[in-house]
Amino acid sequence: MSKIRDAFQNKKAFVGFLTAGDPSLEKTEEFIITMEKAGASVIEIGVPFSDPIAESPVVQEANVRALSAEGGCTTDMIFDMLSHVKDKVSVPIVLMSYLNPVYKFGYEEFMAKCAETGVSGLIIPDMPYDERGELLPFAEKYDIDIISLVAPAGKSRIRMIAEEAMGYIYVLPSLNATDARNDIVTDISGIVAEIRKVTDVPVILEIGVNYPEAEYETIADGFVVENAIVNIIAKHGNEAAEPIFDYVKKTVESL
Repeated sequence: MSKIRDAFQNKKAFVGFLTAGDPSLEKTEEFIITMEKAGASVIEIGVPFSDPIAESPVVQEANVRALSAEGGCTTDMIFDMLSHVKDKVSVPIVLMSYLNPVYKFGYEEFMAKCAETGVSGLIIPDMPYDERGELLPFAEKYDIDIISLVAPAGKSRIRMIAEEAMGYIYVLPSLNATDARNDIVTDISGIVAEIRKVTDVPVILEIGVNYPEAEYETIADGFVVENAIVNIIAKHGNEAAEPIFDYVKKTVESL
């Protein structure tokens, strides 16, 4: 069992998210440690990118702050920060990066650096499932889980993605789905039900997208928060550690 899968054993997992370098990489390191102390089971770290098309406006603004900070925030700098923090936390670290920075770094070099700095998984929101084959051999070589994203789709496609999933499965909502084909599953419960038919890989949902609370509790293995923690950092900057701790602790206790 991977380190990520182990984080979901016998509990609802809270997955915290922040953008590396916002407001600085030194503070990112501090906030990672803070989130673990508050009870986070997994920590996702966004690699800032100049065109983060899959992100909310809140996270897009965090990308701009990180890239505009004095000294910038490069992939090498993020790996240096992770090398400092890897022995200070025990929870799995997952990077969320667009494909371009990974490609420019070099697929094998990127995966080797992930393994060296304690990264357990990678999410690439702009990499289609059908193209993951060029990256997968390097991920498997260095034991890095490529996290699958599942959005409303046909039942066969949902099951195909789920069958190959590792780490956990990130289910994406589409509250305005308009595809009229009968085989398209658009409701979250239906998507999760298709996933459960073929795998026991944990499923996470994103808090803050207006799911019914009861649905949260009954169908998900864990929950991820992006906007809330990024908003705390935007508001408090260098002094965000205490409000982050309070928010994560309260949310973990509510699961």
